[in-house]
Amino acid sequence: MVQTYKLFGANVGSHYLAMGVLGSLFAGSYAALGGGSKATPATPPLNASSSDEADFIKKFMDQAEADEKKAPPAKH
Repeated sequence: MVQTYKLFGANVGSHYLAMGVLGSLFAGSYAALGGGSKATPATPPLNASSSDEADFIKKFMDQAEADEKKAPPAKH
């Protein structure tokens, strides 16, 4: 036999109340601790003496990032 409670004129089983409480607890925890999207870190400023040097550094950094994405994950 299930214990029932009268809520707003309807008989509700205790197991439904328990599921509702646990569901709202987990949903609230997920919403509160989920966090937001992480901002990408800003790159440090380029202290190049000429525009050619700045272009070289940018191309080098872009190539390094592309190579990093292609590389298989490191095994630990």
